[in-house]
Amino acid sequence: MLESLDAIHDLEKLRAFIHKTLCDRENILQDQFGLTEIALIRNGQPCGLQFCLHGPRSIRLEAIWVADRNLLYFYDARGVRFLKLQLRQRLCLCAA
Repeated sequence: MLESLDAIHDLEKLRAFIHKTLCDRENILQDQFGLTEIALIRNGQPCGLQFCLHGPRSIRLEAIWVADRNLLYFYDARGVRFLKLQLRQRLCLCAA
């Protein structure tokens, strides 16, 4: 997984990494279920992104990218955080 973190240089690669990580958590086929995202706003300014994967049987998995800290938080179907990662490359939120 660490080599995957090195490959994240833009938001498209971030989306792909998050989608794969969430699908792997619940053994969901990546091509069957898509990822949605919502911009997170603090004091009128974007501060991160919330990603959501709606899987089979009403399963919902989420990830949050906190832009200023460059951290990823992953949550399972019960809402319990199962992973926290520090991204190595700083990403530009302006392309969201």
